[in-house]
Amino acid sequence: MHVIVLSSSPNRDGLTAACAAAAVEGIRQAGGQAEEIRLNDLNIGLCQACDNGWGTCLSQHECQTKDDFQALHARAREADAYVLVTPVYWGDLSESAKAFTDRLRRCEAPRREESALFGKPVIAVAAAGGSGGGMITCLLNMERWIQHVRARVFDLIPVNRWSRDYKLVAIREAARAMVAESTS
Repeated sequence: MHVIVLSSSPNRDGLTAACAAAAVEGIRQAGGQAEEIRLNDLNIGLCQACDNGWGTCLSQHECQTKDDFQALHARAREADAYVLVTPVYWGDLSESAKAFTDRLRRCEAPRREESALFGKPVIAVAAAGGSGGGMITCLLNMERWIQHVRARVFDLIPVNRWSRDYKLVAIREAARAMVAESTS
């Protein structure tokens, strides 16, 4: 099973990075192939709502804005499952996660049951450092995105600096279980 782990924090040593590492560990322990992608290392701009709101994303399911999105969209189509890990900013996904997920939604949601993500499991992790607040609203937005692209919620995991130690174990075990489910 090929699982893409999308991490969307500029901090390489923080809570979000630790959550992504725990997911990668669980995937590999279960015999899966983990591909970690740091969204902040890519050039993925905001949706431009081209051509009166819908450009080629509606008709061709491709974004006409040329940047790193196209290559990542192609890789996402080929993956069997996903782990989306974002820091919580203002009760929502980080800007890099939001840019990618908004554009992916525009390309895949109109395809309905033919979405490249249809039925594929997703683990969503909201990592709230600082105050530890906003995890649940962030997860709510992530859950809606998963539903829009017709993927399947495997797990929604809130984590903050106080719950870090046991939630890292939970993330690893959720990733392991997701891979194990696909092989059973």
